[in-house]
Amino acid sequence: MPTSPSLWNTAPTSPWAQRKNRYVPGTSAHPAKMFPALAAHAIRTYTHPGDLVLDPLCGIGTTLVEAIDLGRHALGVEYETRWAHLARLNAAYAEHRGGTGTATVHHGDARRLTTLIPEAFHGRVDLVLTSPPYGTSAHGRVRSTRESGKPGVAKWDHRYSRNPTNLAHVSNDQLLGAFTGILTQCRTLLRPGGTVVVTARPWRERGELIDLPSAVLAAGRTAGLIPTARCVALLAGIRNGRLVPRPSFFQMKNVRDARREGIPLSVIQHEDVLVFTRPALLPWSRDTEPRGVDPKNC
Repeated sequence: MPTSPSLWNTAPTSPWAQRKNRYVPGTSAHPAKMFPALAAHAIRTYTHPGDLVLDPLCGIGTTLVEAIDLGRHALGVEYETRWAHLARLNAAYAEHRGGTGTATVHHGDARRLTTLIPEAFHGRVDLVLTSPPYGTSAHGRVRSTRESGKPGVAKWDHRYSRNPTNLAHVSNDQLLGAFTGILTQCRTLLRPGGTVVVTARPWRERGELIDLPSAVLAAGRTAGLIPTARCVALLAGIRNGRLVPRPSFFQMKNVRDARREGIPLSVIQHEDVLVFTRPALLPWSRDTEPRGVDPKNC
């Protein structure tokens, strides 16, 4: 398996351009979608064609689409009915466009991952690729007074859900506890030597920095996974050797407000990528399970 460089150039174009003509209408409504190029880079780096990829928090199915387009098979789990429906549509569209992989979306709570995923796949997953939720809401989409002609800033598509049982609504301690449990179940689903890739970024809550990447690193260790790399995936483009940020309206507003108060805040231009492996079998053990399982054949 090739070694991934520590810097991933995953935003040569905007997320919108990366999804254009590849994802179904309505996909943009999800507030915290993974960059397609980021998912594709991880899948190319850590899997082979025919391998099996799992996203236990799949949202609108970015991991699944990129896996299908790269000739891998995929499993997704999504708690919210709305996003699970879109994930299925996006996966079906990827197959219709000519993707040679396949995908199945399971609607349910990732905290019950090993129950939701059929036993036929336990110990057969080659790559888990996912990202935890970032609080109750993200920046979403906005329309300014100049655009709407109405006072104030209109904001929409910024919530995962209003369901209080969604992980996006629990406390940070509860979120990390639940995510540790999800990673522990991922360890059961992974083949020996399989890889887990988690993307995460810090955020501020009432002025306090929430260091989610370091917390994910600790969660992976607690789940019995071995940390193997910590990489940087760019959210900004590169032009003439310089970063080209693509911040949201609220990112810019928060940074400007903080700097007026003397806080040296900067626009976030990358995500941390935490890479783990499941410990391999002992030298005298034999892994006789075949790789490259098609979810639709089980």
